[in-house]
Amino acid sequence: MSSNDTPKKSLVLNAFVMMCSGHQSPGLWRHPDDESWRFNEVSHWVELAKLLEKAKFHGIFIADVLGGYDVYSNSLDPAKISGAQWPVNEPLSVISAMAAATESIGFGVTASTTYEPPYHFARRLSTVDHLSKGRLGWNIVTSYLDSAAKNLGLTEQPKHDDRYVQAEEYVKVLYKLLESSWRDDAVKLDRKSGIYTQPDLVRPINHDGKFFRVPGPHICQPSPQRTPLLLQAGTSRAGKQFAAQHAEGIFVSAHAPEVCAKSIAEVRELAKTKFGRDPANIKVLALVTPILGRTEEEAQVKLADYRKYASHEGALALFGGWTGIDLSKYGDEEELRHVESNAVRSTVEGYARFSPGTSKWTKHTIAEHVAIGGNGPIFVGTPSQVADGLEAWVAEADVDGFNFAYALFPQSFKDITELLIPELRARGLFWDDYAVSGGTYRENFYEKPGQTGPLDEHIASSYRWKAGVPAEEHIIQD
Repeated sequence: MSSNDTPKKSLVLNAFVMMCSGHQSPGLWRHPDDESWRFNEVSHWVELAKLLEKAKFHGIFIADVLGGYDVYSNSLDPAKISGAQWPVNEPLSVISAMAAATESIGFGVTASTTYEPPYHFARRLSTVDHLSKGRLGWNIVTSYLDSAAKNLGLTEQPKHDDRYVQAEEYVKVLYKLLESSWRDDAVKLDRKSGIYTQPDLVRPINHDGKFFRVPGPHICQPSPQRTPLLLQAGTSRAGKQFAAQHAEGIFVSAHAPEVCAKSIAEVRELAKTKFGRDPANIKVLALVTPILGRTEEEAQVKLADYRKYASHEGALALFGGWTGIDLSKYGDEEELRHVESNAVRSTVEGYARFSPGTSKWTKHTIAEHVAIGGNGPIFVGTPSQVADGLEAWVAEADVDGFNFAYALFPQSFKDITELLIPELRARGLFWDDYAVSGGTYRENFYEKPGQTGPLDEHIASSYRWKAGVPAEEHIIQD
């Protein structure tokens, strides 16, 4: 079969948001048409969920951090002033409200394995999976801000690879609690005999590891998915190893497809050769910020308008948090590709490689690139032009879909639903309706009715204590 005859992927599409103003585009809250500053209002999130479900988005992917961006200028003030992901609310809290107003759209929530005890977190996951009727996903992160560590009892972040060793144990504790502690049919609700839960069908997990001691049992009965849809975003060596075993969806952010194509291929190969998984069952979603117009000129006018409100100080605050690099130490006109720091040079050269038209790279050039869309590309143009850009990412990086960030909330999402979605459908790139109306996040993510739990090939499925299986025939794994 030639490449031209290869069936097109049906794209997985999420909205990428955060419980703050601006998110990936700091300063845009000042724009008269932006409403991202309404993030404290439940109605703000319910309206978004309804809008995106009408367009048949797979999910709403909610980012989070547990600290402020205080690397730039060695101060939190630039983030405070610009509203660069500050203030920011806890994301799991709003999902039940969005779920109550919708039927099929999923909700991916970011939560760290570094700070919250797994027993408590498992309870929070099960609760929201129940209340959303199985439409919950968990974006597994290990955290990256020292400001978070200092507020949560540590002097600094644990070392990067150590965080992944802890994360590995953390998810195993979660699997034991969510999948192994209760048999599928433990809850009887037998009014005649007076038995609510059959006691021998609920058991402790007796986990005793390096980081956690959790006797169990899990405090919640099995939820529709038991284990939420598992998402992950690490592209380091340790992150790729973790993703190859555990992730069902992977989030990547890069300014060009060739930056992440090798990493994606490596994760898929690891998943196949080391963990016996079908590489196609790991769905990779790339960060993109579309700026759409009915004509190219209209889209470019929008971009120029947005740039007037973007905060360069906020962008440099975000950049500092993401990279650990404080660009306030450099002069306004200093060429960053020539400075002494290897970390600064290599980071800036990574940006410059994919913007050959930019002759000089100062801290303001970096800010210009980050201020709208963050660490991902912005696609500016007509629906046809933006769709061409998306198809290029699919072809060159082997991604399976996109996390769409916004410049203006909710206008950017309205533009996507009104202009881009019809174009994608016309090209056979996006479904007309959910695969399972009222189904779980996982059923619609994989377009497989009945696939409420992890696929049989996934490690979590081996922890499942199925109905009718005696306890002695299902030993809880270490």
